[in-house]
Amino acid sequence: MKRWLDGFGMAWGMFLAIPCPLRRWNEKARENMLICLPLIGLIVGGVWVGVFFLPLPAPLRAALLAAAPWLVTGFLHLDGYMDVCDAVLSRRDLETRQKILKDSHCGAFAVICMVLLALAQWSLFFSAEGGSWAGLLCIPAVTRACAALAVRGLRPMGSSQYAAMEKPHAGDTAALCVLLALGIALPLLLDGSFAPLGAAAGYWLAVWHGDRQLGGMSGDISGYALTLGELAGATVWALAR
Repeated sequence: MKRWLDGFGMAWGMFLAIPCPLRRWNEKARENMLICLPLIGLIVGGVWVGVFFLPLPAPLRAALLAAAPWLVTGFLHLDGYMDVCDAVLSRRDLETRQKILKDSHCGAFAVICMVLLALAQWSLFFSAEGGSWAGLLCIPAVTRACAALAVRGLRPMGSSQYAAMEKPHAGDTAALCVLLALGIALPLLLDGSFAPLGAAAGYWLAVWHGDRQLGGMSGDISGYALTLGELAGATVWALAR
C-alpha cells in the first residue's frame, strides 16, 4: 500500500500544479506512478466538470474550460505540444528536427499552433449547449492511460528519459488496459458518450505521427499527443448534443 501511495504522490507532484499532500519520491514506486496516471486524469477531469457547471456567461465559461486542463497541469503537456509542432513543421531532416525539439526557445510554428489550439478549444466549448459530464470527466483519464501505455510500450527516442527505463511488466500493462477500457466504457454506458473513445483515437493518431516524424517516443511527444487527444475528445463531446 505504501508503494501505491508513493506512486500516486509522485504522479501528482510531477503532473499537476495543485499542491500535493503526499509529495515524496520512491524509486521503487516508478511503475506504480505510471499506473496512477489515469487517477491524475480524473482529477483534471473533475476540474473540467466543475468549471462546466459554473453559472458563468458562455464566453467566459468556454475560456475557462479551454484553459482548465493547461492550468491544472502547469502547462506541462502544452509545452510538449508546442515543442513538437516547432520540430515537425520545420520540415528539416530528422537530426535537425530532434535538435529543434530539445531547443528551449519558442519558434513561430509553436506560437501559431498554440493560438490555433486555443481558438479551437474555445470555439468547441462555446458552441456546446450541454454534454455528458461522465464523458468530460473521463477524457483526461483515458488520454493518461494511453500515455502510460505509450511511454512503456513504444521505442524511445535515444535522447529521451524513457530510454533508460526498464521493460514494462505484463501485469502493469494489463492494469492500464483495464483502466483504459473502463474510462471508455463507463461514459458510454452511463449516458452514451463517445468522447473518451474519441480522445483515445486522437491520442494514438498523434503519438503515431510524432513518433514517425521524430524517430521515437519522448515526453514531448506524449504531451503533444495528450493535448491533441483531449482536443479530439472535446470535439466529440461538443458535437454530441
